[in-house]
Amino acid sequence: MGLSDAGGLGDWGSGEPFQGDAQGRALLESLLQPFGWCRAETLSAQLIEEFGSLPSIFAAGPDALTAAVPDEPGIAGFLMIVRSTMLHCLRTQARRGPVFSTSEALIDYLKLSMAYDPAEHLRVLFLNASNCLLRDEVMGKGSVTQAPIYPREIMKRALELGSTALILVHNHPSGDPLPSRGDVEATERIVAAASVLDIAIHDHLVISRNGWTSFRERGLL
Repeated sequence: MGLSDAGGLGDWGSGEPFQGDAQGRALLESLLQPFGWCRAETLSAQLIEEFGSLPSIFAAGPDALTAAVPDEPGIAGFLMIVRSTMLHCLRTQARRGPVFSTSEALIDYLKLSMAYDPAEHLRVLFLNASNCLLRDEVMGKGSVTQAPIYPREIMKRALELGSTALILVHNHPSGDPLPSRGDVEATERIVAAASVLDIAIHDHLVISRNGWTSFRERGLL
C-alpha cells in the first residue's frame, strides 16, 4: 500500500464514501435503457453483482465488462464511451484555470479516473508558471499494493514540457486514503530531485474509493 522507488477529488473529503449502491443501481438502470426496459434491470443487477458498485463498473476494463454480461457484447463499448465522456467533461473543467490540488473540479476528475482502479498507479500533473495544466500523465503503474516511481523520468518529462511545478497523485486500491511511510519517503525523493531543477511540488494526493488525502494539508510537504 505504498509507492516504491524503482529508480534509485463534489464534496468528498478524507474518509467520506461515495453514495450508496441503491442510487447507483437506479442510475445504471436508467443509463442502460437503450438496451431495453426489461433488460436494463437484469443487466444492472449482473454488473452490480460482479463489480459491487457503479464507480467500480466504470473503473473496469472492456474485457471484464464483456465477461460480466456476455449476452450483450455492445455494453462494454457503450459504458466505455460514457466513462470517456465524463472524464473529458471533468478534465475540461479542471483545465479552465490554475490547478489547485484541493479544487473540486480536480478531485472530481481524479475520483472518476483512478479511485476504483484495481491496480495502484502514480500520475503526475505537469503545470506551467501560471499553475495551468500542461499534461496529465501516468508515470508508473503497479500491483494492487504498489506502484513504482522513477524520479529521474518524472524530472526529465517536466523539463521536456517546460513544467515549473507538479502535483503528484496516486491511488490506494485498498480504500484507505492515508499515506504510508513508503509514500512519504518516495515523495521526499521526488521533492529532492525537483529542488535541484527549481521545480516545485505543490502537493501529493492519495485517492481512494473512501476518500482522499493531501500531503500539503497534512503537513507532509
